[in-house]
Amino acid sequence: MDVSSIIAPLNDAQRLAVSAPEQAMLVLAGAGSGKTRVLVHRIAWHIKINHLSPQHILAVTFTNKAANEMRGRVEELLNISARSMWIGTFHGLAHRLLRQHAKQAKLPDNFQVMDSDDQLRIVKRLLKAMNIDDGKWPPKQVQWFINAQKEEGIRARHMAESGDFYQRQMLAAYKAYEELCDRSGLVDFAELLLRAHELLRDNADLLSFYRQRFQQVHVDEFQDTNTIQYAWLRLLTEGNNNLFVVGDDDQSIYGWRGAKIENIFAFQKHYPGHQVVRLEQNYRSTGHILKAANTLIANNDARMGKELWTESGEGHMISLYSAFNEQDEAYFVVEKIRQWIKDGGLRSDAAILYRSNAQSRQFEERLMTTGTPYRVYGGLRFFERMEIKNALAYLRLASHHDDDASFERVVNTPTRGIGAKTLDDMRLLAREQSLSLWQASEKMLAENRLPPRAGTALNAFMQLILQLGADTQDLALYETVKRVVEKSGLIELYKKEKQDKGETRVENLEELVNAARLFDYDNQNDENLSELDMFLTHAALEAGDMQADADEDCVQLMTLHSAKGLEFKLVFMVGMEEGLFPSQQATDDAGRLQEERRLCYVGITRAREQLYLTHAESRRLYGKDNYPSPSRFLREIPPETLQEIRMRANISRPVAGSGASLGSLNAKSGKYRMGQSVRHEKFGEGVVLQTEGDGDQERVQINFRNAGIKWLMLAYAKLEIV
Repeated sequence: MDVSSIIAPLNDAQRLAVSAPEQAMLVLAGAGSGKTRVLVHRIAWHIKINHLSPQHILAVTFTNKAANEMRGRVEELLNISARSMWIGTFHGLAHRLLRQHAKQAKLPDNFQVMDSDDQLRIVKRLLKAMNIDDGKWPPKQVQWFINAQKEEGIRARHMAESGDFYQRQMLAAYKAYEELCDRSGLVDFAELLLRAHELLRDNADLLSFYRQRFQQVHVDEFQDTNTIQYAWLRLLTEGNNNLFVVGDDDQSIYGWRGAKIENIFAFQKHYPGHQVVRLEQNYRSTGHILKAANTLIANNDARMGKELWTESGEGHMISLYSAFNEQDEAYFVVEKIRQWIKDGGLRSDAAILYRSNAQSRQFEERLMTTGTPYRVYGGLRFFERMEIKNALAYLRLASHHDDDASFERVVNTPTRGIGAKTLDDMRLLAREQSLSLWQASEKMLAENRLPPRAGTALNAFMQLILQLGADTQDLALYETVKRVVEKSGLIELYKKEKQDKGETRVENLEELVNAARLFDYDNQNDENLSELDMFLTHAALEAGDMQADADEDCVQLMTLHSAKGLEFKLVFMVGMEEGLFPSQQATDDAGRLQEERRLCYVGITRAREQLYLTHAESRRLYGKDNYPSPSRFLREIPPETLQEIRMRANISRPVAGSGASLGSLNAKSGKYRMGQSVRHEKFGEGVVLQTEGDGDQERVQINFRNAGIKWLMLAYAKLEIV
C-alpha cells in the first residue's frame, strides 16, 4: 500500500501521531506546529490504510470555518467527497443528532433553534410575565446563569432551593424558561449540547448504535472544551478507547467562558493506555520569538510541557519600546507600520494586539490621522460600540432635545418602565402633528394622555435629561462627558452584566471620558460649533463607514483573545503593564494569572517575523491617570532575545543594559521630558510628570515608585536618566 501521499509531507512527530495504532491519543500541538495537518492526515490514514468508511469517522471542532477547512483538505488529500462524514462544530453535530432523533430527545420534529439574541428576547419576555424587575435582574445576567448551568450539565430540577435570594430568583427564572422552551419547541445553543448528551445517555440502544458507527472520534482545540462537551465525547468513546484529541494546554485562554483546561489532564485518567505525542517543531515563527514564548510559559506550573523550535533561524530580535504615555505609544506603533508599508510590506500583514478593547481608540485615531486603512477584527470600532453610542445619545439629547434618534436610543436605556405602547402613541402623535418625540412627550404629559405609571416614568426621564443639561452647562468637555456617563445610569446598568462583557463596557465608558479630555478642539474647523458639538461630530465621523472592508489591505486591530488561530508577519503587543496585562484581577488570583500568561504566550506566537512589545510609563485609561510598572511578563522574557528601542534618542540597545545610568544630567540641559524615567539618590526611580521655570529656578515634578509625587529643584536634584 502506497502511503507516501499521507506520510511524506509530515515531520517525524506528525508521522508518529498520524500512523499510530487505533487507540486513545493526546496530541499536544504547540502554536504553529501543524495540528490541522495532523488531524486531516490521521483521518486520511484511517480511510486509506485502515479501510474505515468515511461514515465511521467523527471529527469535531469549534468554528464552521475550521470545520469547512478540515472537510476541504480531506477531500483534496483523498480525492473523495466528505459529505457523508460527520465533520462539524459541537453545536452543528449536536443539532444534526437531535434532528435525526427528535422524538427520542423529547422534541417536536419542527423544533426551532434560537441564537443568542433570540434567547435574550425570550428571557426579557419571561421576566416581564413573572413581574421580575429587570432593573434588579438584568436579562443578560439571567441568560448567562441559564447557559452556565446547562454547560455544566445541570437542569433546573437538579438544583436545590437555597436560602440565597439571588439563587432562588435565578432558579425560578431557569424553571420558567425551561417550561416555556419545552412548550414552544425552542432550543438554544447550550441546550443543543445538553440535549444531545442526554439523548445518548438515556437511550442505551441509540448510544450503542453510535458507538459502533463512530469507530474513530477526532477533536480539534481540545483545551477549549467545556464540561458538557467532554461528557458527550466520553459517552461516544467509552470502552472503545478511540478518542483522538489535539490541543495545547499552553493556549487555554477561555476559562472565563467555560472552557476547562482540566479536561486535558482528565483525559489521561479516563483513557488508560493512551499515547501522548508532542508537536514541537514550529513552522511559523523565528527562533527569538519561540525562545521568548518558551521561557515565558515555563513560569506556569501544572503544564504537560513542550519546547517549540524552528529550522528557520533566529530572525529579528524582539523590540521593546517604553513609551512616555499612550499617545506616544500609538505614534510609535503607527510610524513603525507606515515604515513597514513604505518598505514594501502589506498592511494586512501587520497587527496591533491589546488586552482591553478600550485601548483601541488611541491607535484608531492615529491611523485615521495618517490615512492608514485599518479594521477592528472581531469587534466594533470604539465609537461604534453600543455603550459608547448610548452615552453619546445622552450627550446629544441633553443639549438638543429634538434629536429623535437619540431620544429613541436612550428613552428606555436603562429600562425605566416606558412600554412599547407608550412609545408607539408618542411616535403617532409626533407624526400627526409634525412634532419631535421630545415635544410629543411634553404634550402627552401636559394633557394627561398616559396612564399614571407610564406618565411618571416618562416625566422622570425628561427631568433627568433637563437636569443633565443644566448641570453641565458651564463644565469643561471631559467633565460634561463624565457627569452624563455617571448620572445616566449606564455605569450601573453595565456593572450588572456578568463576566467580562459588562466590565469591558464600563471600561469603554471611562475611556470615552479620557477621549473627551484629550479632544483637540482648537484643531477643528468649525468655529460656530461648541466644543461638545465638535466632539459629537468627531465621534459621528469616526463611527461612519471609514473602516476598511474585510478583503481590503488594511492594518488589523484586535484583542489578544481574538488573535488566537491567526498569524501576522509584523505584530505589536501593546499595553504591557501591570494592572492592564496582566489585568488587575489576575494579579490576586493564581489561576487567572496563569491564564493571562497563556494569553501572552498566544500573543507572542502570532508573530512570524517581527514582534514589538510596548508599555507606557504613564497612561490615562478608564478615566484615571496611572503610572504603571512594566508587565511582569516582560521580565519573564530572556534579555538576550530583546532589544530596547529609544525612538526619541534614535538609538537601540540591548535591554540587559537598560538599567544602567547614561550619566548625570546637567540641570540646564533641557533634556527632561514628560514620561521620562529618572533615578534620585534618596527617592529611587520615578517618572517625570512636568517641568517649570528655567535656569537655577527650574524644577521638575516626579512620581517616584516608593516616595510618591515630589517637586525637586534641578540645580540640587542630581538626577540620572534610566
